[in-house]
Amino acid sequence: MIYLFASDIHGSAYYMQQLMEAYKRNRASRLILLGDLLYHGPRNDLPREYNPKKTYALLNILQESIICVKGNCDSEVDQMVLEFPILSDYSSLFLDELGGKMIYLTHGHHTKPPLKQGDILVSGHTHIPMATQQDGIFLVNPGSVAIPKGGFPPSYCIYKDRTFTILDFDDNTLMEMSV
Repeated sequence: MIYLFASDIHGSAYYMQQLMEAYKRNRASRLILLGDLLYHGPRNDLPREYNPKKTYALLNILQESIICVKGNCDSEVDQMVLEFPILSDYSSLFLDELGGKMIYLTHGHHTKPPLKQGDILVSGHTHIPMATQQDGIFLVNPGSVAIPKGGFPPSYCIYKDRTFTILDFDDNTLMEMSV
């Protein structure tokens, strides 16, 4: 089982195409989106090839594989064009291979999750990739697909064999963490 986590596409058709290619190249079974899909937001510059219409058309191709949570730039009008649910503030995954640990999914701008030691929080929002452990909780942020910050390149995260690996679109490993 391989999951691809991504966040903060912000309407970039260019980087959405890059993400689709990474999804296929990594043979992921699920695309888990952590919000901010179509709109660039008032604080961000326009991303490369800003084209929300093309971006949502590309996303809809993968609709049956997508699990998505709402970002601070997502809205009900976005849901009208996307063919998969996007308006949940959070979601969670329980994987047998993790022995009961919960993977809690959120954009990261306001939800405080009910986590226990050993659980995993995967969030976006900051546009900065992260894979670390803090107070017994694993924290993962895939960074931003289209508008990275902190000097990082555009990135995404693969979960495979109990390991989160954050990659750029040339498949260079930026960070890695086993759980």
